[in-house]
Amino acid sequence: MTTALFIAGGHTDVGKTHVACALIRAARAGALSVEALKPIASGFDAADWSASDPGRLLGALGLQPTLEALDRITPWRFAAPLAPPMAARLESRDLPLSAVAELCAARLAATRADLFVLEGVGGLMSPLTDDATGLDLMLRLDLPVVLVGGGYLGAISHTLTAIEVLRTRWQAVAAVVVSQDADPDAPDFAGTVALVAAHAGCIPVIAAPRGGPTDWANELLTAVTTI
Repeated sequence: MTTALFIAGGHTDVGKTHVACALIRAARAGALSVEALKPIASGFDAADWSASDPGRLLGALGLQPTLEALDRITPWRFAAPLAPPMAARLESRDLPLSAVAELCAARLAATRADLFVLEGVGGLMSPLTDDATGLDLMLRLDLPVVLVGGGYLGAISHTLTAIEVLRTRWQAVAAVVVSQDADPDAPDFAGTVALVAAHAGCIPVIAAPRGGPTDWANELLTAVTTI
């Protein structure tokens, strides 16, 4: 039976791909088969994409960075580092929610992997298409969510607001990962994690320190595969 997850962000650029890659590597180290999908990416440099989010996901999966593999993991790619509908308009391309949701659902239905990781774009309420947000795609697919929050000033509010939105929409949250901010002046990381945990109720809250070993990914893997 496949464990399928939606990796969402409490804000833009908080480390969703970092968390997704660490989770994929932990699963593969535990002899689990893994499939991943990040259907949409903006800010994509077609001339050098090895360090892009799709490129990093392919690396975590142990796959060669071919155009075929890229098309499979991220079929909608846009050059401008903007919200996807804005980036799509600059390229005179359509980006309908129905097509994105149908592709995701088809891949989920066809997978035989032990773990299927689907990564969203931006924050929970970031526009995904002209008429939908990341939350709308999440609700259509109805997958348990791994919510990635940041460690910057204000991140606690963003993370707890995202949790509350998911709760009000009856969307299951499998775990919250608090990703440490790179800014040395960011609030105390341990204190940030503790405050998020204090307000998250029964949701597992996992600290993901910046740099060093990713042992926390094993804790996340245990949390998401026992729901």
